[in-house]
Amino acid sequence: MRFCKLLILIAFATPAWAGIVEDVRTALAQDNFSSADSYLNSYRARNGITPEYVEAYSWMARTALNAREYDQAAAYSKQTSVLVQDQLKQRPLDAEPRLPTALGAAIEVQAQTLAARGQRTQAIAVLQAALHTYGATSIRARLQKNLNLLSFEGKPAPALREEQFLGSKPPVLAQLKGSPVLLFFWAHWCVDCKAEAPIITQLRSEFASKGLAVVGPTRLYGYTAQVENASPGDELAYIDVVRHRFYAGLLDMPVPISTHNFDVYGASTTPTLVLLDRTGKIAMYHPGALSYEQLKAEIEKAAR
Repeated sequence: MRFCKLLILIAFATPAWAGIVEDVRTALAQDNFSSADSYLNSYRARNGITPEYVEAYSWMARTALNAREYDQAAAYSKQTSVLVQDQLKQRPLDAEPRLPTALGAAIEVQAQTLAARGQRTQAIAVLQAALHTYGATSIRARLQKNLNLLSFEGKPAPALREEQFLGSKPPVLAQLKGSPVLLFFWAHWCVDCKAEAPIITQLRSEFASKGLAVVGPTRLYGYTAQVENASPGDELAYIDVVRHRFYAGLLDMPVPISTHNFDVYGASTTPTLVLLDRTGKIAMYHPGALSYEQLKAEIEKAAR
């Protein structure tokens, strides 16, 4: 009997909201803001404001933006930023993983809401200010991605760092002027990247007569499928194994390896596809995968 009572006490003492982020996301996926709000209020009453709560709350802003409820999105993003700043009084931004996720989402939603309202200049200013403040943190690439989405196309492509690489030696981008160039930012853990590889292989063959060049930047993440804290050498060897297994049609593709390249190009999403026209300017900037038809249409325009 005493043992049963102890189990009951433990059950009641254990937080019932360990999955608050998942609960909120599930409710929002069903377009149920009231349930999501109820989950948040109940969690807050039991546990106070924690990094988990702040990350869960940030999904309210993201979902409102996707629904084009811009007033709500702006309000949720502003409150998310306030909650994060309160948390940062106790710890640095990257001291735990949920706060960077929440803050990155808040700034992203704020900027995208401004842009959707036709306030592009203000959106760019928000992102530039955030980069100035948080450029040395883990959200740098995410901020740069959003800035690039608003301002990258038509600009000369930034140079890639090429000191470390796999495959053939990466060319200097300036040397490729006169040909269209596809930059395929990928990661060894990325399922969508593996699915994009055959599409890129086929299109490279189809546009060979147009001189299409493909460069596949990647970076080290500090782990592999087998090792949680992998050394750079071990991870590099693992990337090469992945390359041979899943990117067989692109083995001659130059693969510069640098976190700097990902930061400059804002490749916080993988794959990120960047297409350069014959003058070396950015013709397309697309975080995420593209279908064969979509990517072919973009290459046709850049190859003219």
